[in-house]
Amino acid sequence: MHLRFYNHERILGSGPNATVVYAVERRGSTSGAGFGNIVVYDNLLRLGVETDSPIIGRNQGMGVGSSLAENSGLTNCQLVFTAGKYNGSSLAVQGLFPVAPLETVFERAITGGTGRFRLARGYLLTTEVRSTSTTLTGQLDAYITFR
Repeated sequence: MHLRFYNHERILGSGPNATVVYAVERRGSTSGAGFGNIVVYDNLLRLGVETDSPIIGRNQGMGVGSSLAENSGLTNCQLVFTAGKYNGSSLAVQGLFPVAPLETVFERAITGGTGRFRLARGYLLTTEVRSTSTTLTGQLDAYITFR
């Protein structure tokens, strides 16, 4: 199974409407990837890249600055679907999230799921496709098998 959707983030430090915040800030970093930093997030999942595209869920999780070089962090998140065909289901995702330029593709593991995604395994390819001074939009391609 292949699903494509978009993560809409109000970036760290973008003000009171930010969807990413520090839980622990050990080292200053514009990306949150400072070694020892912990960020939590609750981003919107939308069907498309546009900000008025229908909301289908939330990307809720945390990231830990786990690289001494401060170029990546370990993420653990749930893609929680709140509308459409997968309403009430979720996917569990974990892996490294690099600090990289737009259009860089990186992979994380799908380690499970709930509801329609029970026993899911696979991988999630993420490509950051758009950024502004306050937002970051990523294309998420989930490739899922069931055991």
